[in-house]
Amino acid sequence: MKFGVLVFPGSNCDHDTYNVMAEVVHQPVTFLWHESSDLENCDAILVPGGFAYGDYLRTGAIARFAPIMQSVKKFAAAGGPMLGICNGFQILCESGLLPGALMRNAGLKYICKQVHLRVETTDSPFTHALRAGEVLKIPIGHMEGNYFCDAETLAQLERERRIAFRYATPEGAVTPEANPNGSLGNIAGILNEGRNVLGMMPHPDRSSETLLGSADGLRIFDSLMASLATK
Repeated sequence: MKFGVLVFPGSNCDHDTYNVMAEVVHQPVTFLWHESSDLENCDAILVPGGFAYGDYLRTGAIARFAPIMQSVKKFAAAGGPMLGICNGFQILCESGLLPGALMRNAGLKYICKQVHLRVETTDSPFTHALRAGEVLKIPIGHMEGNYFCDAETLAQLERERRIAFRYATPEGAVTPEANPNGSLGNIAGILNEGRNVLGMMPHPDRSSETLLGSADGLRIFDSLMASLATK
């Protein structure tokens, strides 16, 4: 299997994500430049964190127009698995691949710290190797991580079990105190209707080696690889 990591001007977690695939899980991986339209026969696309185009206008607003995104949309529409991390989540929302938007953190400050996520669904390529209700320790690093959508969209996400992760206490309780950025319903990650696209604000790429303080993020990548291996 082959993984592609998108690179925009301002991406700064592209090498982190590439390193996980190349050095931790030892899978073929390539960078995909924003001006290209060739996904190079990749089996899964990873949209990394950073500040694409300097976050001008708003996060992800310019990246959505990059040539590579037309190919990315076709890939997703055909059922190709795609993971957007932090700025990648913002880009996927701006591109219409995921519903809702990421707003400024409720405290209007950049937040960088370890948080805990409760797994809400195992019905996706990214979470099928996890257990519903278990808690992962994964860091965040963002200024605009406050997820918002309208009431109708939220009801649909709830009904279709498309909320992948919620911010929680280490014991798994979903509380206001466990919510680092004000996200609606403590939402930390969501799936598209086809369940093949996941956007999440926390960084599994920064938590795939014990040396970094947690290797819980690796389980998301392992789940994705196991799903691809069955195809």
